Formats: sequence, structure tokens, C-alpha cells
Amino acid sequence: MHHSIHDLLEIAIKHKASDLVIKAGASPALRVDGRMQLTDLPVISPEATRELAYEIMFSSTRDMLLQYPNTEGMGLEMEDADARMKELERKQEIDLVFSIPSLARVRANLFMQRGTVGASLRLIPLHPFTIDELNLPPLLKKLALEPQGLIIITGPTGCGKTTTLAALIEEINRHKYANVFTIEEPIEYVFKDKKSVVHQREVGLDTQSFQAALRSVTRQSPDVIAIGELRDRETMDVAMMAAEIGHLVITTLHTTSASATVDRIVNSFPQHLKRQVCQQLSASLLCVTSQRLVHRANGQGRIPAVELMTASPMVKKQLEEGDTADLYNCIREGGHFGMNTMNQALEKHVNGKVITPEEAILFAGNQAELRQMLRNTK
Repeated sequence: MHHSIHDLLEIAIKHKASDLVIKAGASPALRVDGRMQLTDLPVISPEATRELAYEIMFSSTRDMLLQYPNTEGMGLEMEDADARMKELERKQEIDLVFSIPSLARVRANLFMQRGTVGASLRLIPLHPFTIDELNLPPLLKKLALEPQGLIIITGPTGCGKTTTLAALIEEINRHKYANVFTIEEPIEYVFKDKKSVVHQREVGLDTQSFQAALRSVTRQSPDVIAIGELRDRETMDVAMMAAEIGHLVITTLHTTSASATVDRIVNSFPQHLKRQVCQQLSASLLCVTSQRLVHRANGQGRIPAVELMTASPMVKKQLEEGDTADLYNCIREGGHFGMNTMNQALEKHVNGKVITPEEAILFAGNQAELRQMLRNTK
């Protein structure tokens, strides 16, 4: 008798796992604080993984029926799960989202591997965390309440960008009467309206594309627009325009530092538009954060180390001139404007005995510089 998907997710949550990984011929595995670990649960047979996949598809369809009640009742569930199983076998992979009431939301990716079904499930807490709960820089609370401008959260995959984005929206939701639109693929955290009204639109279900949603959202009198990810030049274009004409735009990018983020945006545009993009960024950029999740020295989970670039007069000038070579120095010297480099964030954690020097070096923006900084503070 194998565990149901519900049982496995309960076990994952008990272990504070962020991911549950299912593969035929192996025990279920968990990712806890970024590290994979096997469970001592029984090995799952190929038949059982297929069963689990059906359960996931079934849950996902049921969620859809609850969200979109005008669809045709319950007979659809099995039919739809069958259709999705065929789709999985044809396409070799499929993404689904479902909720387990009072436990978590789950983002599932089902895939075929060596003829059997595999699954990777990301657990998303039911309620977004706050900026304080996440140990993010307090300055973000102030920036989230700005009337307009562009906030970009960056970092590699799995560094908590989505969670930070959700915390900024939650900050607005709790403290400001605002009309908030999120455009996501898929929707992860679900917001309950507090002071704000939060509309969440899912690409593929509620709207055709990020661009289409953005274009229509700008006409829906938004105060805040959150875009899951700046995927392409069109999205960047509309995002900057929206920030310029009076909306607060919050979004994420897969880049490794604040200056790399500026380069990435500017270089997405052809030569003859770059000058204009630099001017737009100079006018609209509120801040760029770049984050990593680093292991605490006491073994109790992870804490974010956050590089923060804000729109100081110096930064604005450099952006306008399109000169990113000197941005790093601006950030390093910009403490007065709430700025700090990744290395300064790591150094602060080391000095506070929150993380070990060894752990800090692993995430350093510039290893030689950080070694020097840590040597000087001993």
C-alpha cells in the first residue's frame, strides 16, 4: 500500500521541505534548506508513480472546477485527468498547480523519464510571509509603499525571488488602499484582500501572455503591477512605461547582481533604442535587489543576503549615461542611500555571527574583495 500524494506532502511539510521529488524505483526525496535528502519511505513502483500522477491531475482539475465554477461538474474530473495523462505521455511533461486545504499550495511538474512518470513538487505556503519574517532589508517596506517606479528582484533559481515579491505585495496589501494586479505563470502565493484589492491573473488561464495582460492591466486603473518575471523585451518595455506613467511595478529577473541587471535590460534592446532605455531606467528605477539564501551558522535554516541598489542621484546619473561599469562602486559607497553590495551584506552576517566566513565566501560577489574585508574585521 503506497502513500497518497496527500500523505507524502504532509510528510514534506513536517520536514519543512520546499520540494518533494518522486521517481519510480526510488524512495521519495525532499529538498530541505536547499539540500536534497532521501526519506526512509518505501520505494515507489512505476505503477505507484502513475497513480500519484493521477492524484495530482485529479486535485488540479478539482481546484480548477472550484475556481471556475461554470465548467461542467464532476464527471469532468476523471475525464480531464485521463486527458492530462495522455497529454503527459505525448508532450513528456506538464505543469499543474493545486492546493491542499489548510496545508499548502503545490506547483507540480510531471515528466516522463525512462518510460515512467516522475514528479517534482514545489510547496508554496498558503499565506505570504512579511518582509520582517523573511529577514529582508527593512528599507523594502518603505520602497513597497512608493507611489510609482520600478522594483526589480533578482538572483539565481531557488533564491526566494517569488517569496520576496509576495512579501512586497503583502506589505502593500496590509498598509495601503491600492488596486494591485499580479501577472504570474503560474500563480503561486494567493493573497487575501486586506486594505488593497489584489487581482491575480494567470498566464495561460486568465490571459494569453505577459504582454497581453500587461497591456490590458494598464487600462484597469492599477496602482501596483507585479509581473512574475521579465521574460522578454516587450515585457520590459511595457513595465518601464507603466512605471514611468505613474504605477508601482514590481518584478523579477534571473541576474546575478544589480549592475548585471541593468546591462541585461539595456542589452535586450537594439542599439538605436538603448539611449532611450537608459533614460527610462534613470527616470523610473526605484531599486534593484539581488539575493542569495545562505545557510545559518547554527544549522537552523537559511537567511537571505541581499544586495541593494537604490536610485541615488549618482546611480541615476550613471544609468542615464548608460555607464554600468561604475555602478558597483556607487552601491558600495551608497550606504547613506540604503545601498550595499552582496559582499557587504555577507560581511554583516559574518560579523553578526549569523553565518560562517566559509559560507559567506561561497556566495561572494567578488571573492578576493570579501576575503580582504573579512580579514580586516577580525
